[in-house]
Amino acid sequence: MAHVRLRLFAAARDAAGRANDELDAETLGDALAAARHAYGDQFANVLDAARVWVNGDEPPEGERAALRDGDEIAVVPPVSGGAR
Repeated sequence: MAHVRLRLFAAARDAAGRANDELDAETLGDALAAARHAYGDQFANVLDAARVWVNGDEPPEGERAALRDGDEIAVVPPVSGGAR
């Protein structure tokens, strides 16, 4: 089991009520499942549309990606709005 940092941005941060957290998980999928459980349905809905990076990259293995101590998971929802 790895101890990892979860960083949440924009709507993910708002839905979770925090910008950072720490989790223990073996895979990215385990970490995301724990976050869904901890933060509820609104966060889960944001997560469904978000990009998820591990240490700055989208893992090719997706949610099966193994995690190591110190890894950083970033949840970045799509950006809306902009110049008109």
